[in-house]
Amino acid sequence: MVWLSDPAVAAIPVRELGEPLVDLRTVAALRLDDRLADAEGLYAQLRIGVVDRLVIAQTLLPSELRLLIVEGYRPQALQIASFESAVAESYARSPQAAEHVLRRTASMRSSPPEVAPHVAGAAVDLSLCTVDEIELDLGTAVHDTTTKRSHTEDLAIDATARHHRAVLAQALRGAGLVNYPSAWWHWSYGDRYWAYLTGSLQAVYGPVDLGSEEDAAVAGSHRA
Repeated sequence: MVWLSDPAVAAIPVRELGEPLVDLRTVAALRLDDRLADAEGLYAQLRIGVVDRLVIAQTLLPSELRLLIVEGYRPQALQIASFESAVAESYARSPQAAEHVLRRTASMRSSPPEVAPHVAGAAVDLSLCTVDEIELDLGTAVHDTTTKRSHTEDLAIDATARHHRAVLAQALRGAGLVNYPSAWWHWSYGDRYWAYLTGSLQAVYGPVDLGSEEDAAVAGSHRA
């Protein structure tokens, strides 16, 4: 697997398209969960190109299912806190490991800030729900990186959860998004990781600064 800490990912140039971010609370076709809602509504922001593809993905799902969006844009300060926490945990487990090894291990649970797709408004963390907004079982909770069951292709989860992940993946891949393999819920478009996986010469979305100094203390769970 290639992780976000891989130098080949960081080496991909960004040719910023300058697309605006769209507030998902205004997109009737998508369901938005408020478990990570912030006062400014930053969690509900995504690049318009990503939003368009999510709407397409929704049409590719069975009629009784809906995408359930948990988090889109993430401020840089929050991403830094999440990644540094993951590095600290890696160090606690392997204090003799080299820095690049610690960063690689940490990047399985949280993105290095310099290449983080969420900071670019290019990534979305999401699940599936019914039309009545009852969330389906996909093996773990969104952002639960405590076990390898969060890995998209993990076989330890039961058949129902595997089926739900397959349904989600088929729709999102069909709309042009890519998945981060250690987080079944994390999908992106237009960022460096997307460019690497698709063979594109450049990413089209770089970091976005919405002027927020969101409290990094809320980064208790590692967010890819």
